[in-house]
Amino acid sequence: MLTHTWRKSSRSGPNGACVEARLAETGVEIRDTKLTVSPILRASRADWHSLLRTSGR
Repeated sequence: MLTHTWRKSSRSGPNGACVEARLAETGVEIRDTKLTVSPILRASRADWHSLLRTSGR
């Protein structure tokens, strides 16, 4: 379950290649944790759920 705090993906690798996501006012925000200043991608909740279904989660 996503919250307003960043949550690391359970599929993140041990080499620091991590993706985090959190709920936002208008959808979901996604970032790369290994970058010190990561751009934040924004997706609607519908798009986020579609991505999860497509990836088998």
